[in-house]
Amino acid sequence: MAYVQRQAEDNRQQPDSHPPVADLRSDTVTRPTAAMRDAIARAEVGDDVYGEDPTVNRLEAIAAERLGVDAAVFFPTATQANLAAILTHCGRGTEFVIGERYHIYRYEGGGSAVLGGVAPFPIPTDERGAVAPADVAAAVKPEDPHFPRTSLLCLENTVSGRALPVEAIRQPATRAHEYGLAVHLDGARLFNACVALGCSPATMAGPVDSVTLCLSKGLGTPAGALLCGTAAFVHEARRLRKMLGGSMRQAGILAAAGIHALENHVDRLSDDHRRAQALANGLSEIDALEVDVQAVQSNMLFVRPRRAEDGAPLVRHLAGRGIRIAVPSPWSRLVTHLDIDDDAVTRTVDGFRAFFRS
Repeated sequence: MAYVQRQAEDNRQQPDSHPPVADLRSDTVTRPTAAMRDAIARAEVGDDVYGEDPTVNRLEAIAAERLGVDAAVFFPTATQANLAAILTHCGRGTEFVIGERYHIYRYEGGGSAVLGGVAPFPIPTDERGAVAPADVAAAVKPEDPHFPRTSLLCLENTVSGRALPVEAIRQPATRAHEYGLAVHLDGARLFNACVALGCSPATMAGPVDSVTLCLSKGLGTPAGALLCGTAAFVHEARRLRKMLGGSMRQAGILAAAGIHALENHVDRLSDDHRRAQALANGLSEIDALEVDVQAVQSNMLFVRPRRAEDGAPLVRHLAGRGIRIAVPSPWSRLVTHLDIDDDAVTRTVDGFRAFFRS
């Protein structure tokens, strides 16, 4: 069953009569905190298309400083920011090299090909989600009219919750640069990776030419993403944002949430990571359930019943207890976030145990 169909089926199975105790389907389901709502209400705004929204300008400056780059531009979504990055780095009829498991390749609608005439060329990823420098080099096409010109390498961190160390970014990026390629990092959960590894965002961004940051996942904003890089790159990306319909007017309302998140919600990501590990440890004690405990490095874990036929009944059982998970296909991804506290972890483990006892 296709990914979107699975999500739709999962949503239909959830009761609407009461709010969920724990929604573990994704960290995109977070709701703005009271303090974030207050920051939104107090936001000073202007017309960002004219560059006159002071809150957006401040958010972009903060992001650029955190990543150690020249500039940043605010987008409605990380998918649109990634698309703008690819179209900025690549021309029509070119291609970009990308790990076969990465979000841009699998879950962003083929936008680069549909809207930009830029083809993805997938290469293998290892068990961590990293790509090998040798595979990057092998993917670069010779100068021949039979082939598209290879223009870009796209990397990602985290990958399915695994935090790649800086060297896993630096090594393929260095090889790509040797072949004249630009390098873009999809850092939708980059801060999760940095917190897990104990490194700065600037260190992680150092080997690449552009980075996308999503604000509406673990950082807990209602919307927004940032695309960061050199001043010249961001200038062109801002033009593409307009073409893609991503320019907003009084966007300071959203940018205020982003500033609050960067100032208050980064260090607390370690709580999400701790709770994901606690959840994995608790679920691993259930014999009828398979849990990839070793893969838990940030805020994600993957579980599945040992009997595939238990998957849909398990989802319905948990929904009756106000706990939302995705239907296993074959694994369910459970994601901890701002709205998952220690009590929710305990209730979730108890819900799984009750199902398998029955």
